[in-house]
Amino acid sequence: MSLRIIIEEKYKSAIKTRKSEEVNTLRLIKSAIKDKDIASRSGDNKEGIGESEILLLLQFLIKQRNDSIDSFKLASREDLIAIEQTEINIISQFLPNQMNEPEIEKLILNIINNFGLISIKDMGKLMNELKINHSGNLDMALAGKIAKSKLSN
Repeated sequence: MSLRIIIEEKYKSAIKTRKSEEVNTLRLIKSAIKDKDIASRSGDNKEGIGESEILLLLQFLIKQRNDSIDSFKLASREDLIAIEQTEINIISQFLPNQMNEPEIEKLILNIINNFGLISIKDMGKLMNELKINHSGNLDMALAGKIAKSKLSN
């Protein structure tokens, strides 16, 4: 079943069960997808964005919320942190299982060895490989930090 359909079904279910936080977050996801669909439409593309773009969009939405949480921590706004964390939990249910830091580090070391990457100049090649083959199941910001440290050594 496509991610769009799953999101739509969850949205309908949340409306029926009157879960306002879930309804609002799912509405936000649907709106973001629709915005991307409109932006990506061209002469050849009448369908909008695909599954991989939706996954990237969901990861971006989580990143936005994590950035907000960092700001709210500085302001000691625990109430707003809780709201953002709830939204992250709702959005995360549509993403595949995320790799943890040791798994990302192992993956990056494998790519470095397989492609013969040796310096920070190869960072673009490494990140491109991660984006193409693993973007749905890892945090690209964390992967970037790990990749930079491995290529700097």
